[in-house]
Amino acid sequence: MSEDVLIKNSSPTLAGLKTGSLFNLSFHSEEERNACLQSWNRVLVKKGLKACPVRLRENRALIYVYRPSRLKKDLQDPTAAGILQERGYCPLFPDQCLSHLIERLKDNAEFPHEIGLFLGYPPEDVLGFIQDANGQKYTGIWKVYGDVQHARKLFARYKKCTEVYCRQFLNGVSLEKLAVAG
Repeated sequence: MSEDVLIKNSSPTLAGLKTGSLFNLSFHSEEERNACLQSWNRVLVKKGLKACPVRLRENRALIYVYRPSRLKKDLQDPTAAGILQERGYCPLFPDQCLSHLIERLKDNAEFPHEIGLFLGYPPEDVLGFIQDANGQKYTGIWKVYGDVQHARKLFARYKKCTEVYCRQFLNGVSLEKLAVAG
């Protein structure tokens, strides 16, 4: 499995701009999926990142690429912690939170609303979505209920980062050089 899939779908996370990214990965076998993840993690773990499957369906895996240290910080935000506690999470333990999210993903056809907290979305936007899914002020990568100007700037940064990373990768820059230590 080529690293271009990872870079195309996770550049802002690789660059340290975002806590996590989520994307689907098709594979021919469980062995192929595991080999791909092991290959990516050999590089990512040294840089303070991880890639793991959070949901498996036939020949597809939903892959979560994230920065554990940043996830820990994000989940300690009082608004984020409140959202998580209401849903049975213990925000003091990010690994347990991720395990709980994986269980919730197994049981639900839809994504649990709190998944945005694992991706670095502002807690006020996640809470806004939970309370009033149609009351957003703006829609970009996520639905914005709080600071629209700040969100637009983030969306533009993420888009630019992805363009730059994809171009650099096509020009021969390795995943190891693209993944920023953090």
